[in-house]
Amino acid sequence: MADSLSTVLGEEKEKEKEDKERDTRAAKAEQNKEKEGVNDSLGFHDKNGGARGQKGNLSDLSLVRFITTELTRGYFLEHNEAKYTERRERVYTCLRIPKELEKLMTFGFFLCLDTFLYVFTLLPLRVILALLRLLTVPCCGLGGSRLLQPAQVCDVLKGFIMVLCYSMMSYVDYSMMYHLIRGQSVIKLYIIYNMLEVADRLFSSFGQDILDALYWTATEPKERKRAHIGVIPHFLMAVLYVFLHALLIMVQATTLNVAFNSHNKSLLTIMMSNNFVEIKGSVFKKFEKNNLFQMSNSDIKERFTNYILLLIVCLRNMEQFSWNPDHFWVLFPDVVMVITSEVAVDIVKHAFITKFNDISADVYGEYRASLAFDLVSSRQKNAYTDYSDSVSRRMGFIPLPLALLLIRVVTSSVKIQGSLSFMCVLLFYLGMITLKVLNSIVLLGTSCMFVKEAKMEEKLFDPPPSVASSRANSRANRGKNAPAAPQQEPTSDKAGISLASGVSLPTDKPESASSTIPKSDSDAFLTTPDEEDEDKIINTDAGLEGDGLTHKAPKKDLLEIDRFTICGNRID
Repeated sequence: MADSLSTVLGEEKEKEKEDKERDTRAAKAEQNKEKEGVNDSLGFHDKNGGARGQKGNLSDLSLVRFITTELTRGYFLEHNEAKYTERRERVYTCLRIPKELEKLMTFGFFLCLDTFLYVFTLLPLRVILALLRLLTVPCCGLGGSRLLQPAQVCDVLKGFIMVLCYSMMSYVDYSMMYHLIRGQSVIKLYIIYNMLEVADRLFSSFGQDILDALYWTATEPKERKRAHIGVIPHFLMAVLYVFLHALLIMVQATTLNVAFNSHNKSLLTIMMSNNFVEIKGSVFKKFEKNNLFQMSNSDIKERFTNYILLLIVCLRNMEQFSWNPDHFWVLFPDVVMVITSEVAVDIVKHAFITKFNDISADVYGEYRASLAFDLVSSRQKNAYTDYSDSVSRRMGFIPLPLALLLIRVVTSSVKIQGSLSFMCVLLFYLGMITLKVLNSIVLLGTSCMFVKEAKMEEKLFDPPPSVASSRANSRANRGKNAPAAPQQEPTSDKAGISLASGVSLPTDKPESASSTIPKSDSDAFLTTPDEEDEDKIINTDAGLEGDGLTHKAPKKDLLEIDRFTICGNRID
């Protein structure tokens, strides 16, 4: 019986071994078939496969099979879903750029228009009121009070600058300048026009600083009366700047007028191509959001300035043709071409800048909110600047030279004779005041809406920044944080590691929350507690506890520091 059982068990084991060998052989055969199929599809063959395999592979290498494989080859885009989704979002962003950009440009255009109309409408009235106050206050026996408020002083200075510069501009002959520029060659005029654009940007960047220096020198508190003499050189410098900048813009307008009146329109075409050269100089550079904001403000200022230059060109040409309305329709196609090229260049430039730098189109809404915040904050009681000056600083648009040139062109083009002409001028002035008031009301309401959407209402009630207070706070912070620095270094040296690098703190706040620079009185109390109250204060914030522990760290060993870091509780 035992022998029979052993033989039966042996036979069963042999059968199991045979079954396993068959399964392994079948699996290997299937794997070999799959490999041969892949090699056949790719055109490879096994070196050790024999003559029969080589003949089979060579027979499969046919042009028909290659073409069939190419025609029936497939792929799946969903295998790289993230990449294609990102590319689609970039396309959508580029399509949204024209709409968002034109919203910003429109809002900025009306801001510049409001500032520009202010020079013609409200500034003369404010200057008259300031001069009346200057004459009536001493007569009323109020010698101890301040004669003029700082805003009135600035208005009077602006008025005197405009009057002096206008008297200086009256000696400039526009006709002689026109014929002098027209006698130059096309290439020379193209170079001159480019140089004028660069000079205009340089003048704009430095001009507002000159005017701000004059305003502050004239209104800052002075202990001695001799200090008022310093206003004179600043005033002369401001007058010289406004005159030179107005003269520069006049040359620009004259060059553009020559291009409009040229027969072959080659100069105008070259000037328009200059806008497309701007794309090459800006698109392929790296831009952050702040840089793009500066470029957007510059584009707003440039577009508004071009509109005023086109207005000056149309006025000069209409004067030469005795205000014949038929001549305006001759100029109209060129005006449309200039405006269209400017808009197209701005759209293409901003679209590709946002594409190459991965900037969302929503950023233009933030730019609108920032400009609106400047306008609304200038209307507050704690405002420290006029809204026209804030727009000038933000966009680099200084309205005084441009307004001076427009006044010069209008007065030389339009002859006022008789009472009817004076009535027309008065009605036109009242219309400008009406336009200014309506524009200001609409802008203020729109700006308030933008500020609310951006949730920036709380910043409107913050006090204006003070240089003295900021310096005092910085000195106080340096004094408070100075003794804490040498105590933190031995802790990291003795332990061999930093407190934040060894163990993760049980808190959701970022590492910057444990900064040693206090941002307010409460933060200063929590981060730098008194030595007598250190044992009584229980901090629940892990980041604040880390700062409080650094003062006692030299007295603790590494174990207690680790326990404090892990548990998040003070160890006494």
